[in-house]
This record gives sequence, C-alpha cells and structure tokens, in this order.
Amino acid sequence: MSDERSDLEYGGDGRRLRWLAHNQARRRVIIDAAIRVLERSEPGEDIQVQLIAEEAGLARTVLYRHFHDRVDLDLAVQQRICKDLAKVLTPALSLDGRPVEIIRRMVEAFVGWATKHPTLFWFVELELPGPGAHPLAESIEQVGEYIERLMNTVVQFHGIELSARDRAGLDPWVFGLIGQVFASVRRWSSRLEVQPSADSLVDMLAQSLWLQINGMAAARDLQVPDVPLVELIRVMEKSDK
Repeated sequence: MSDERSDLEYGGDGRRLRWLAHNQARRRVIIDAAIRVLERSEPGEDIQVQLIAEEAGLARTVLYRHFHDRVDLDLAVQQRICKDLAKVLTPALSLDGRPVEIIRRMVEAFVGWATKHPTLFWFVELELPGPGAHPLAESIEQVGEYIERLMNTVVQFHGIELSARDRAGLDPWVFGLIGQVFASVRRWSSRLEVQPSADSLVDMLAQSLWLQINGMAAARDLQVPDVPLVELIRVMEKSDK
C-alpha cells in the first residue's frame, strides 16, 4: 500500500526511481560479468555478448534492456576498468617521497596492474565508435594534470615564471611522457617472450622519465630538489607566510 501511495503522490516517480535502482543494479551485475569474461580471455579475443549474458545469468535480450547497444556496454566496461585502475594508481600519486621515488612508484603500480590484467589493458585501449570522451583518455588526463602540478611545484620553489612557450608546451609534453609508458608496456606485454622482467622494465621506464623531467628542468637552469615533496611544499608554505 505504501508503494502505491508513493506512486500516486509523486506522479509515478516512485516507479521510476525503483526502475532506475533496478537498472543500475543489473548494469553492475552485467559489467562484473563482462570483466570476468575478459579476465578469462586472451588480449584481442572476440568477446561475444552471449558469453557475457550467460556469465551474468541473463538472456541476451534482457541484457540489452540495460544498455543501448554493444558500444554502450563496452563503454561502461571501460569506465569500470579505468575506475579500478585509478584505485591502484591513486596511492602511488601521493606526495610522500622524493620526485624520483614518486615516478618509480607510479610506473611500478601501472606495470603491475597491466601484468596482472593483460586483457583489461588491451580492452581499455580500444577505440570505440561514436562521439564522446574516451574513458582512458580521461584517466590519462588526471595523471597528466598531477605531473603538471609536480612540475609547477618545482618552478614555484625556484621562484621563477615559465615563459609563455613553456607553459603552452608543458601539457602536450607531459602527455607524451605518459604515452611513452603506455606504448612501452603495450609492446612489452604483447611479445611472445615477455622480456625483460617487470622489475627491469619498471627501472628502465622510471629512469627514462626521470632523465627527461630532470633534463627539461636543467635546460631551464632549474634543479629538481632531491627531497620529499611534502617537505618541499612545507618549506614553500612557510616562506609564503
């Protein structure tokens, strides 16, 4: 009776809200099923919707009641993968540690995730048809903005201002650094014999990133302080008072 009264009082909003809640719950079940199917599959393998429906315990027609089409389903799965990847990367993005240590920590977290989830890594990089933002591009942008903030912290520490040219070039340069890591890990993980070891790859990529960042700073007469960033920020905050 209370449900009927609610529907009458709110002009059917009660039914709509219950449907939305049911739809969201079903979508989560389907996305979870898709992730499990992907984890059991090889990178590049064709994943049929029927397999996902069976994994979710639903008919294929029921699955499509909750997604507009296959692209909508794939997009939702990519969004979930990026969300889970963010949970892995977020702790690595803390300001604890020296810049070189933070860089290695970030690379190590990503390589570790890609090693454990090769098919998810392959799938999340797929370009889906249609307009709209790519979930992975949005995740990369967040990491890129973080690295830009680190660079700006170093610049502020030295009390100088970047030229208009450098400010304009910082964004594409940072995204190029991130792209290098993705491309290297993609190539490394797709080889028939995965060599070198994950630890060796992390060392090489972290060293490469550090040399590029440190070299770019040195070319502008800047020195990246070899101290924990939290201490650097604390010193800057004291000097501002």
